[in-house]
Amino acid sequence: MTASLTLACLWAIIASVVAMTPRRYHWPGVVALIAAGIPLLGWVTWQNGPLWGMLALAGGAMMLRWPVVPLARRLWRRDGAQEPAE
Repeated sequence: MTASLTLACLWAIIASVVAMTPRRYHWPGVVALIAAGIPLLGWVTWQNGPLWGMLALAGGAMMLRWPVVPLARRLWRRDGAQEPAE
């Protein structure tokens, strides 16, 4: 396993730990994870190819789904389509 994939797995473990922290520590941890995850995603893609990069992106979006949900809703409303049921 390459160093970038190893760090991506470590990032996922840290994201799981941040999710278990109290609410006051949760959002600063999420901001730090996003700030660390963007360059890490680029490194994974550069070192392992676009397929692994897309898998890492999907994994990060699943781990940090709450910042992604409002973005998806905003994009959905801009498109003029009906909002999906929850």
